Amino acid sequence: MNDFSSQLAPALLAWWDEHGRHDLPWQSNPTPYRVWVSEIMLQQTQVATVARYYGRFMQRFPSLRTLAGAQQDDVLHLWSGLGYYSRARNLHKAAQQVAEHHGGRLPKQFDRLVELPGIGRSTAGAILALACDQHHAILDGNAKRVLARVFGVEGWSGSSANLRELWALAEVSTPVERVANYTQAIMDLGASLCSRSKPACARCPLAENCHAFRNDLVARIPAPKPRKERPLKATVMVMLQDQSGDVLLQKRPPSGIWGGLWSFPELADADVIDEWCSQMFAAEPAAQASWPVVRHSFSHYDLDITPVAVTIDRARSLVMDGDEWLWYNTRSPAGIGLAAPVAKLLETLAAENGVKA
Repeated sequence: MNDFSSQLAPALLAWWDEHGRHDLPWQSNPTPYRVWVSEIMLQQTQVATVARYYGRFMQRFPSLRTLAGAQQDDVLHLWSGLGYYSRARNLHKAAQQVAEHHGGRLPKQFDRLVELPGIGRSTAGAILALACDQHHAILDGNAKRVLARVFGVEGWSGSSANLRELWALAEVSTPVERVANYTQAIMDLGASLCSRSKPACARCPLAENCHAFRNDLVARIPAPKPRKERPLKATVMVMLQDQSGDVLLQKRPPSGIWGGLWSFPELADADVIDEWCSQMFAAEPAAQASWPVVRHSFSHYDLDITPVAVTIDRARSLVMDGDEWLWYNTRSPAGIGLAAPVAKLLETLAAENGVKA
């Protein structure tokens, strides 16, 4: 390990002043609320993707109180396609807690922030550093990579020992002045010149003092997360339409995969669709067709989805709308949260029915 920590911030800030990102949507009027929303969206998601969602989300929920007062379906609808939906559920829950216990203002005390759902040590530090210029370190994925390479922290950055070392380095490297700029700078460097693959070390302001670069270890530091065999699961999604072409959707449980989102009813096997329809609608399908399997990848496993288009006449009169069930009109879609593969399947179903996007 080298002793470059006292020089890291000046070199990084000089680079950021000239080459860093200064026009990201959340950098304009960086209130704690606006920064908080951006930090939650940016977890495990690229800046370019977040930029497409952030403006629309902030337009609908311009203040913490508007977010707290919204229905979860409205929040998940604007999050649809962004993935990792527990982030949206926690964001909504935390906003409600802040509205109830903190007068509608996000706390500016670190200990109070980390008590809220979905806000950990690094996210709390980023909010207070970027919005309040308070002296707090961050350790997101980009910062981990920069610090691991510069100071030669070998192995996987997520191990307990490496996390302790990286947090200590993050704390000692964070300057007292220009904390907000430094925080943005280390994230920008990690997202650009010090990227995971094909880093541009020749243009990096830290290269001269970088342990990984000097020792030809950039490709090895940090090491990837130890790989585990990814399980493959399977499900059948029943895309059931009534005689009008509306599609039956079912709300998923509030937690777990796609928690709180609307999806198609799921069955373990396509062979039981007739029996399921008889139990649900007291009728057999008027038409049934299996579509090609769709593979969707989650963080810990892959899911093979077999979509089956089913039509039952007079089905609507036999299943009532309610908290769990919804007849989805593809010609005039409801503003609800949909899992990405479900949204795509609905679009295809609508197109087959002659509905233009």
